[in-house]
Amino acid sequence: MLNYSTVVLFAFLVILLCIKGIIIVPNQTAVIVERLGKYHSTLLAGFHVIIPLIEKKAYVRSLKETVLDVPAQTCITSDNVSVSIDGVIYMQVVDAQKSAYGISDYVQGAVQLAQTSLRSSIGRMPLDKTFESREHINREVCTDLNAATTTWGVKILRYEIRDLTPPSSIMEAMERQVKAEREKRAVILQSEGEKQSKINIAEGERASAIALSEGDKMAQINKAEGEAAQILKVAQATAEGLELIKQQLNGDALAAAQLRLAETYISEFGRLARENNTMIIPADAANVGNMLGVITGILHPGQGLNKQA
Repeated sequence: MLNYSTVVLFAFLVILLCIKGIIIVPNQTAVIVERLGKYHSTLLAGFHVIIPLIEKKAYVRSLKETVLDVPAQTCITSDNVSVSIDGVIYMQVVDAQKSAYGISDYVQGAVQLAQTSLRSSIGRMPLDKTFESREHINREVCTDLNAATTTWGVKILRYEIRDLTPPSSIMEAMERQVKAEREKRAVILQSEGEKQSKINIAEGERASAIALSEGDKMAQINKAEGEAAQILKVAQATAEGLELIKQQLNGDALAAAQLRLAETYISEFGRLARENNTMIIPADAANVGNMLGVITGILHPGQGLNKQA
């Protein structure tokens, strides 16, 4: 018969085997179970029991999104410039079985593949474009990685370039170029401002000249209209005066005209005498009657000849 110690030892082994057969899988975790060295099943979150000594927990995979650091590496652009680039991979295991049996180390494989794809992408573009095309480079590397990691049961969610550093000599040249571009834009802006200022001044002077000429024109027109109005008024007043004289002389228009001409002649002759001007005049110019006869002859040629006769 079995002694007590043997029973206790057997019971202990049974309990130990039962404990070894219990597997509790956390959330967002997958456990790969092998039976006699061959894949048997994938256990997801929850309580599971396996057969001890026959089945075993071979691999444990996290189904969460994982961040992998891609070490810095030197890449050569299409214009033969060496740049140092490092990045970050965001990846997730979508098939635990493929991740366990499709590749020995999917993490290292993804990092190495990211570096290779990045070197290829950078080598197809010049240095200046690499700074402008980060999004394009990220998408291209991510596409290349997903094409290769599908058989690994891994999905690359995105790839991001973290730092892109060209050589110090190139940085200095780029800084000089940026400075030159800024100075060029400043000079252009200054010249544009001066040009616009001169245009504004010229337009102002042109508008001022036009306004002055318009003012002079209006002043001359007003002056001419005023002089014309004055002449008209004088003529009208003269006509009215002659009409009154004609009425006083019983309708004799010729006598009225002779009277007015005589007044004008005497007035002008007196003014000339007062100013002591030296003049050469006809001998009979001082005879008012003779002058009236001459003027009457001009007004009425027939009468003038009769009077002289």
